[in-house]
Amino acid sequence: MLTSKVAKRYAQGLLNFTQESGSTASVFGEMRDIVNTINQSKELQNFFSSPIIDVKKKISIALEIFKSLSPVSLNMITMVIKHGRESQMQNIAQEFVNKVEDLNGVQRITLTAATSLSQENIANILKSSALVNHDNKFDVKTIINPSILGGYILRVGDQQIDASVKSKLTQLQKEFQLN
Repeated sequence: MLTSKVAKRYAQGLLNFTQESGSTASVFGEMRDIVNTINQSKELQNFFSSPIIDVKKKISIALEIFKSLSPVSLNMITMVIKHGRESQMQNIAQEFVNKVEDLNGVQRITLTAATSLSQENIANILKSSALVNHDNKFDVKTIINPSILGGYILRVGDQQIDASVKSKLTQLQKEFQLN
């Protein structure tokens, strides 16, 4: 997913502030909570996207939902809503998480498979790939996509290995068309 310039700028501003104030670690956890909360609630996504709801109402409800967060995170939420960027709240929080993980040397890995994989299978796929730096920490996100038919697609950063049955069938089809 492409991240908007808005999300990158807000996340960078928040990162700069938290580094100066020494609160990066606590805000990192809170931003993960924001991402998870918004991701799990379609109603909250619709609430933040709605142009009909008044800004003051959005701020009061958002502050009530996230009342357990630190003042830094609450101020960020308030500022984002005041500037009319609340539809980008999840992206801003995710981009902050990504920036902190980049600073800490954490690799983001996406593994797409046709069916759910066991932890052992995931570990074997990661061990067999040269893309994964096993000296660093990594965060693995698994996606189930039955349309790939079988195999897997491993994405590490901006590099990808497509070992799916669908891509192999497509490649065979192209070869048959050429001959």
